[in-house]
Amino acid sequence: MRLLALDTCLNACSVALVRDDAVLSVASEPMSRGHQERLALMVREVMAAADAGFDSLDRIAVTLGPGSFTGLRVGLAFAKGLGAALSIPVIGVGTLEALAASAPEAEEVAAIVGGKRGQAFLQIFRAGAALSAPANVAVEALEAALGPLGPQATLVGPGVDLLTALRPAAPSRRLEAADPAAIARLARTRAPGGLSPLYLRAPDAKLPGGIDP
Repeated sequence: MRLLALDTCLNACSVALVRDDAVLSVASEPMSRGHQERLALMVREVMAAADAGFDSLDRIAVTLGPGSFTGLRVGLAFAKGLGAALSIPVIGVGTLEALAASAPEAEEVAAIVGGKRGQAFLQIFRAGAALSAPANVAVEALEAALGPLGPQATLVGPGVDLLTALRPAAPSRRLEAADPAAIARLARTRAPGGLSPLYLRAPDAKLPGGIDP
């Protein structure tokens, strides 16, 4: 199976082409904005580097958030459009589970993305299974949210500093974005669909008069 994985939710634009367990080509560039200008070109570059045609793809994987409102919409729209054009399935993967899967050697993982207004996006895992749903957690409640995990659980993600302050002895990996190959692994056996974006908090943008969109 050949699978194209896309991620534009966090602080990078990432693409990977994977065949079964083998990574054929991968590219990732740090960026907090501008994903819409770079994503299509990066996909073309990754496919060309593997000397692969788009007609060889069996499915597409894309991260759904939480993360940047604009970024996740860019990736999702591109994946849906490409999937429709090629008549192949598109599979959605949560950003936090993709971050956790980027540390496959860890038995227990807390994946965290720093949010705004004193909050963070958090999800915890054991042996690859989620112990909690993705949640927007107040910083002062993070310690309680880590409760089910042992003291040596691995801390992963761009918001990891919020957790290392609570568990300074725990192993940690600051990742600005998920490994796109990990996204592909998660999507390989997953049923198509589940393509609703995961926001977890209200947007910062307001309509005139301060009305929520």
